[in-house]
Amino acid sequence: MAKIEIKRFTDNEWMQYLDDLAALEIEVFRSYPYLYDVSLEYEKEYLKTYAASDDSGMVLAFDGSKVIGASTCIPMVEVEDEVKQPFEDSDYPIKKVLYLGESVLLKKYRKRGIGIAFYEEREQHAQDLNMEVTAFCCIVRPDNHPLRPEGYRSLDKFWKNRGYQVQPDMKATMIWKDVQQQEETKKKLVFWVKELSPIEG
Repeated sequence: MAKIEIKRFTDNEWMQYLDDLAALEIEVFRSYPYLYDVSLEYEKEYLKTYAASDDSGMVLAFDGSKVIGASTCIPMVEVEDEVKQPFEDSDYPIKKVLYLGESVLLKKYRKRGIGIAFYEEREQHAQDLNMEVTAFCCIVRPDNHPLRPEGYRSLDKFWKNRGYQVQPDMKATMIWKDVQQQEETKKKLVFWVKELSPIEG
């Protein structure tokens, strides 16, 4: 196994890996709790929204030349309305918030510190942009969901160890089709937030 390399892109050089990146996201997000079922073309078009932003960031992890993990970020003011709205309704300065989008890693590479590096790289990107807050949202699934694997453990402890705090009153609604389902359904997601520097006010 080659040495794992983690690289943060602040330009569109990462687009050369678009096909591999889209396939990676589909593979990881098909698993619980997201159960995300979309086509490769759909995911590629979605990822191009990061290329359209001057201030987005893309962090990729490589095993040799193979993309084995990825993490994304973009200013909150540039995301879709359903994600942005909770911050527009909050006391957080939305122009100073960096939204942490996807963070995916192939299962065999987990518990090696790569996930921690993804957060560190994106928080550095936020600081480079003079942002004050980083935030992400995660799906809320019932404990008795039929596709919940036995022994499943959420990432809550990992996120808390990174300095993030759940905001129960800040929720977003997104729509996608779950695996084993025929139609798209609405999903509730809750935000986790970290203040990188004191917020005035």
